[in-house]
Amino acid sequence: MRKIIVLSFVSLDGVMQAPGGPDEDKSGGFKYGGWTASYVDEVSGKVMKKQMEPADLLLGRKTFEIFANYWPEHADYWPGINEVTKYVVSRTMKKSDPIGWKNSVLLKSVADIKKLKNQSAGRQGSKGSELKVWGSGELIQALLKNDLVDELCLKIYPLTLGKGKKLFASGTIPAAFTLIESIATPGGVIVANYKRAGKIKTGTMGA
Repeated sequence: MRKIIVLSFVSLDGVMQAPGGPDEDKSGGFKYGGWTASYVDEVSGKVMKKQMEPADLLLGRKTFEIFANYWPEHADYWPGINEVTKYVVSRTMKKSDPIGWKNSVLLKSVADIKKLKNQSAGRQGSKGSELKVWGSGELIQALLKNDLVDELCLKIYPLTLGKGKKLFASGTIPAAFTLIESIATPGGVIVANYKRAGKIKTGTMGA
């Protein structure tokens, strides 16, 4: 079975919209695109380098289109990006549409994602059986709703944005996670990796 890992930049109030640049996603009148830029340092650079190691990608349509318009010409910054398989999940794209990025595969539904997850491994050259999800807010909601997220790799930034697309929105199910790794950057960004850990346990706090 393949592991689905969600990697997300998130503000203290849970916003994940347009972390990379002013023109990334202005939908809903969002005006703070590029809110992660001032926190880049040597530590965060090393974290990103590790997270960008070759692995197959699972992307929503909007993120896929942004990536497809940029990364094929900038593969020196993301080694292996053109060689790994890119799975794009979309209800509106057609298999006959020219996807325009080599090693790209169209998925149409949650059932297709489940079928992919049940496979044993990815293409040669990718990292084992991992499927990494970048951006792709609507896709993440579908994955959380259907309990398909194995790990959350969150970069939590020390700011609030007030409005914007949230990482955890409607459809998120109750679920427990275990912290497996964490680090704080000099700029105050907390990098926290969580692994799915069964059901929520409740109780009473005592002295």
